[in-house]
Amino acid sequence: MMMTKATDTTPAADEKMFAEMSAFIEELTASGALLATGGLAPGGTLISSVGGEITVTDGPFTEAKEAVVGFALVEARTKEEAVELARRFRRIAGDGESIIQEVFTG
Repeated sequence: MMMTKATDTTPAADEKMFAEMSAFIEELTASGALLATGGLAPGGTLISSVGGEITVTDGPFTEAKEAVVGFALVEARTKEEAVELARRFRRIAGDGESIIQEVFTG
């Protein structure tokens, strides 16, 4: 799973970026590598449990620059392939951060 974080220098999306990102998404979809993608609404709800007590707290929970704003679930054969896909995404998206985490399947 590749998660995207915004930073103070993340550029506003423009037509060129949308066109390049659309082509990238179409390529990943056609190859079967893209399983899901989407943006995430700010905030969220935290559900925590301690000693059997469940607490529900509405967000936001982190500074805006630390919040995950989008994700892409991709199927990559190797970590190197996942890193290269994330590099290509960052070249299109511009400033910001992406995190890659392996999703364990059963």
